[in-house]
Amino acid sequence: MAATLIFLGVLIFLSHLFSALFSKKRIPDVLLLLAIGILVGPVMGWVTPNDLGQFGNVFSSLTLLFILFDSGVDMSINALRSSWRGFVQVTFLSFILSMITVATIAHSLGYGWESSWLLGSMVAGTAAAIVIPLVKQMKVSEYTATVLSLESALSAVLGIVVTLSLMDSIKSGNTNMGAILGGVISSVFMSLILGAVAGIVWAGVLDRIRKLRNSMFLTPAFVFVLYGIAEGLAYSGPIAALAFGIVLGNIDYFEFSFIKKMHSHRMTALEPNEKSFFKELVFVFKTFFFVNIGVCMPFNNGTALVYGLIITVALFIVRFILLAIVGRNNEPNDRLVVSMMIPKGLASAVLASMPEQLNNTMGYVVIPHATMLKYITYSIIFFSIIITSLLVLLTRRRLVMEEIPPADPVATKEVPGQEEKKEQALEN
Repeated sequence: MAATLIFLGVLIFLSHLFSALFSKKRIPDVLLLLAIGILVGPVMGWVTPNDLGQFGNVFSSLTLLFILFDSGVDMSINALRSSWRGFVQVTFLSFILSMITVATIAHSLGYGWESSWLLGSMVAGTAAAIVIPLVKQMKVSEYTATVLSLESALSAVLGIVVTLSLMDSIKSGNTNMGAILGGVISSVFMSLILGAVAGIVWAGVLDRIRKLRNSMFLTPAFVFVLYGIAEGLAYSGPIAALAFGIVLGNIDYFEFSFIKKMHSHRMTALEPNEKSFFKELVFVFKTFFFVNIGVCMPFNNGTALVYGLIITVALFIVRFILLAIVGRNNEPNDRLVVSMMIPKGLASAVLASMPEQLNNTMGYVVIPHATMLKYITYSIIFFSIIITSLLVLLTRRRLVMEEIPPADPVATKEVPGQEEKKEQALEN
């Protein structure tokens, strides 16, 4: 127990250190967390997937819940309105093409269409925790940065919605595409309504809630209740949590006259310290979750690693082709940065474990090859983060070289300070 507690404490310190390293050196912190998991798991053998037991299932659900709630709070309706054309074009085309590409490859490798489409929906989105910090540090236009940030936030949500809906359809035995689409729309719609109503109600009582002692955790507790109610009504708990977060993050858009009459107190948004508290929760969950993925990495399963690498490379190729077509009017540097920003992350990892959980819960095989789907997804996350990191480092070096003024071609000697500027730029 003493060694375990020491390890957990050191891991939190290291996670903050990795986050700072990410900001300065562009090395994704999740990649380093994966490395720790690989070290204590497959390499040293100190922790095995079986040691985590049912804790892993509960932890996955809680992580997904906090991801979506935090994404909703950060989602700006103003930004969405100003960049909706580019966002819609990039997000939906990229998501659909990625899903089709992965499903086609998986089916050609011998998996059924149900499992193939599930795998495609799991990895079609991008990781906001990696993309957004990288975008802020790259030389791209504000419009491109907004589109990429929105895509990373909403494509993960889209992946969650499609994956959960596909799983529900497979579980019920109804695999008709029209029925699946109708089920997705109805489930999402009702979940959004439930979450929005809950957000409006909570925003109306939040001022009074804050007067209670130790009230900081009451909002997350209400999210737990909302999630349970949504799941009990056969809706989507994660989507309800997303809508709840969107309302609390964009209160000005929901202050209708009839709602003001319903509330004796004014509606209030989350305060900065409350948002910081939720982000710390997401940070902690992210830390342990990626270490968990490292522990579960299938290095003893060469097939999953090879399949994951093949699919990852195919996803980057499809992305480059898509941006070459739809982004031809954009600046070359912007187009290049958008093309490489498809790392997979926390949402994909959480979704990967759900088919296996469903099979265990039901007591029989609902989704074939569930364990293999999880391992392939983990491999895709691993390789996509590595490839994105390498491309960012190479691209950043190129952009830095372009920014450095060339030596005067007329002068017989170099511009004063030229070498120092070049060395300092490359060092940074």
